[in-house]
Amino acid sequence: MTLAIFDLDNTLLAGDSDHAWGQFLVEKGIVDSAHYQQANDRFYQLYQQGELDIMEYLEFALTPLAAHSKALLDQWHQQFMTEMIEPIRLNKANQLLEKHRQQGDYLLIITATNQFVTEPIAHSLGVDHILATVPEQRDGQYTGRVTGTPCFQDGKVTRLREWLASHDQDLQGSYFYSDSHNDLPLLKLVDHPVAVDPDPQLQATAEQLHWPVISLRE
Repeated sequence: MTLAIFDLDNTLLAGDSDHAWGQFLVEKGIVDSAHYQQANDRFYQLYQQGELDIMEYLEFALTPLAAHSKALLDQWHQQFMTEMIEPIRLNKANQLLEKHRQQGDYLLIITATNQFVTEPIAHSLGVDHILATVPEQRDGQYTGRVTGTPCFQDGKVTRLREWLASHDQDLQGSYFYSDSHNDLPLLKLVDHPVAVDPDPQLQATAEQLHWPVISLRE
């Protein structure tokens, strides 16, 4: 079984679902608008620069989950899918997924964005599985903390290796599609790294290492 691995944000989507969820919370008045939006934008900029402290960010991003019931959060997420995610879906991303599906490959999304935000998106894309940062839950309520290794930078490699071991799989013939230099540890691990609408740092690395560079944008 060949693994076709995909980053989610700014790769299969024409935007960042994590940042978009924060914007959704602001627009709906669920969080303190001025303070939260400023922090959300600052963390996103740090991510783009490769300077994000993932634990500091997760403390910020997971706090709203702990403040509300799972039922209410799920209700909001349905709105979020319609209002924020559907507009950034990409036809060419769907076609790429279908190409690998027709080849009999196993479709795996691996994303730093937390599982609450991304699992319904992955389901809507029809992939086989998703590895994401896991928010801790106790008695059906989010705690605001993270469980296990955050699925970010080298953490993606750690989480993927754990998954491979538990499923008796390997990376022979594997693909990984990503837009971000934050994913270089995993891109360098697979047999077929592909830069997708890459940021400047990844663009430079892809050119240096002669990796394919593609665009899924219209």
